[in-house]
Amino acid sequence: MRSIYLLFILSFLLPGFGWSQKDLPDNLPKFDNKWLHFGFQLGMSQNGFAMDHDLTRGDSLIKLETGTQPGLIIHAVSELHFGPHFGLRFTPGIAFAARDLTYTYYSTRPISPVVKTIESTFIEAPMLLKYRSKRVNNFAQYVMLGFNYGWDLSSQEKADNSVDARGERIVKLKRQNYNLEVGVGFDFFLEYFKFSPELKFSYGLNNVVYQELTQFSAPITDLRSRIFVFALNFEG
Repeated sequence: MRSIYLLFILSFLLPGFGWSQKDLPDNLPKFDNKWLHFGFQLGMSQNGFAMDHDLTRGDSLIKLETGTQPGLIIHAVSELHFGPHFGLRFTPGIAFAARDLTYTYYSTRPISPVVKTIESTFIEAPMLLKYRSKRVNNFAQYVMLGFNYGWDLSSQEKADNSVDARGERIVKLKRQNYNLEVGVGFDFFLEYFKFSPELKFSYGLNNVVYQELTQFSAPITDLRSRIFVFALNFEG
């Protein structure tokens, strides 16, 4: 996953991959004449947390770490154009994610760390302002900045946390997530549709831990989503 992101960023720094300057026939020559376009988006994500913690709040706790896991996103795409360079994108959809919290405790005998895996299913509503470069033949680059509201269908915010099925308490997350998003991408104008791979970073604006001062939540003072997304967009 990291190698994909690195290659994507490096290629963005190249001036149109060189071949964009070739004299090629224009595909979809009237595409930019339409003020509204629709499509769909499929993507992979790498989901984690940005965390602040206080180990003194946990009995015998000596280390608390976050871990990432891959996820999947499926979104619809709609884009309202404001001239040839600016657009407003609304891409509602669903995202599947999981994140890990690893607790290491002091003990006089060897014990394994306790790993809490938190799974989420988000209904998302990203709204982003997009700036696109001048189209050269069938290629253009773009950047975008915006806001993403997410509703976690898997949140256990209202669940009874006295004990779970395995006799351990869970770490609850709030249902609502507010994320700032920034991204880069490419527009490839093909014969019948526009294909746009993009890389996006999403950072949580709100503390998502539902604090109950349990063994596992008490040491966490601040917990925010941190997500990298590599997505493929198809627009007609």
